Amino acid sequence: MTETKKENKLKIDLGTDLLETLSKFQELELTDVELEVGELELWIQPGVATVKIPTKTPSKPTKILETEFKIPIINYPAQVLEVNLGATKSQGGTRSTSLKIGGETTLPFYRFESKMPNPPVISFDVFDMKIPLAKPVKTELSDVLEDPSAWAKLSVDKFGAQMVNLHLVSTDPLIKDTSPKQAAKTVEDVLQAVDVPLAVGGCGAPEKDLKVFEKVAEVAQGERILINSVTLDMNVEKTAELVKKYGHIVIAFTSMNLEDAKELNRKLFALLPRDRIVIDTTTAALGYGLDYAFTVMERARIAGLMGDDQLQNPLASGTTNAWAAREAWMKMPPEWGPRELRGPIWETVTALTLMLAGVNYFMMMHPSAVKTVREIIENLTNTTETFDTDNYGNWISMNAQ
Repeated sequence: MTETKKENKLKIDLGTDLLETLSKFQELELTDVELEVGELELWIQPGVATVKIPTKTPSKPTKILETEFKIPIINYPAQVLEVNLGATKSQGGTRSTSLKIGGETTLPFYRFESKMPNPPVISFDVFDMKIPLAKPVKTELSDVLEDPSAWAKLSVDKFGAQMVNLHLVSTDPLIKDTSPKQAAKTVEDVLQAVDVPLAVGGCGAPEKDLKVFEKVAEVAQGERILINSVTLDMNVEKTAELVKKYGHIVIAFTSMNLEDAKELNRKLFALLPRDRIVIDTTTAALGYGLDYAFTVMERARIAGLMGDDQLQNPLASGTTNAWAAREAWMKMPPEWGPRELRGPIWETVTALTLMLAGVNYFMMMHPSAVKTVREIIENLTNTTETFDTDNYGNWISMNAQ
């Protein structure tokens, strides 16, 4: 056979015979080959996977898979300072009881990590003059709004107040400009009317408040009242001196800024025992304000537990600020519900929200809101019930009642 014929015989038509030719080989290796084609089109049929159809339907599971669950316990390196409010006769005062706040070594109500040594305390707000109040509040207190002593007594005798928070708003130079001496007399009258621990607030005017607190601290010497409050724009040294001299406690008040809170505490720490200070970073209960209030308080609590000694004091909340929300008291369309309920509910929700952030001391107003929050605190701190940490999964198989 001639050479030309051999070459022709070796040539393969790259058209329809290509796949047929390649199919005869399991493996094909070409070396030093040059292909010249005009147009090449490959059709590759996808393979069909073989699926084995089960002959038997799988049975349904009869129980939840069992696995071990360990509670993620966190041991914080520090704890909240404990502060005593009010002084009994044995402690140099005249109160029937002394209340403790603070002392936690973990986050609020984390009973699986450690016990909560002291439940939060709720005080009833009382004012030294008649002020504009929402109708649901006035309905409960209409007979005593012009008599702070009677107001305080009603709060204790009828509503079971643990503590009274007296606001001396009449001392404001723009309202009545009541003298420090007269304000101190009001405090004396309230101390005589009730025997629970007392907090005393000013009018918010820095210079006037300092003068008022000086007289109040003197007449209440030994009672360990909670002075509400000292701020960065006051004379911090003089305020701290009178608190220390007459044996009282003070609220360090700042406006939603942890750096300001730490700065004020640093100044007070240089002048007062650390267990004489309670922190208030402001309660804003309007819209996003509650979110901000919660966040700042929670950050303060966590920072204190993590070791920041400038934020380890108990937290206070002016929860009555919830009534500043128009929706809490004004007439609204029917779908908003009766305003007799809206205000107390909003005050309750505000308190419960901030309680979960770590607040130890609440200043509240409506008796129904106070009653509800107190019952929830009692339920959350009830130590008579056993806490079953070994059977967290019981709820899965629990029958609905």
